[in-house]
Amino acid sequence: MTLLFIRHAETDLAGRFCGHSDPPLNTKGLKQMEQMLKELERDCIDAVYTSDLVRARTTADAIGRAFGVKPVIMPELREMFFGEWEMLSWTEIELRDPVYAQRWSAEFPHLPAPGGERFEDFQSRVLRCVKELFSWHEHGMAAVVTHAGVMRVVLQAICGLEAQDAWKRTQSYCGYFRCQAGKLI
Repeated sequence: MTLLFIRHAETDLAGRFCGHSDPPLNTKGLKQMEQMLKELERDCIDAVYTSDLVRARTTADAIGRAFGVKPVIMPELREMFFGEWEMLSWTEIELRDPVYAQRWSAEFPHLPAPGGERFEDFQSRVLRCVKELFSWHEHGMAAVVTHAGVMRVVLQAICGLEAQDAWKRTQSYCGYFRCQAGKLI
């Protein structure tokens, strides 16, 4: 089984800690989605799994229509919850509490955002879900529409990439990578 991990299209909260916030796609995001669908049209996607957040569901619905597959909603594929930092930019976070912001930068992933999800819990949730997805299918390709943080966990914990490389590979909205048996392909 090949899992095609796809980051959702852009929203108006781009550049902010979006986490569990639930904004719709913006105009730029809709164009990104169209371009991604053109890039994937030669693929044979026989299943689509998605985070339950609107930005991922909208992206997954477009993929599902293109390939004649009904997306399966999986809340476990949500981004990490950033608590009090939801919808804030890094500049706003630094202005609110510069000491904690500096501490978080130095100690991440061991220090959560105030009121936010612990990274260990987030990572455990994501890895359980992804391992389950791999076990459901022996052949074919499934699209997994999710968020940058989820994709970074997969790239590091399953595919063996360093944090910096995983960060670079997940910057683009509607960006994607393929993973098969724990390896990037």
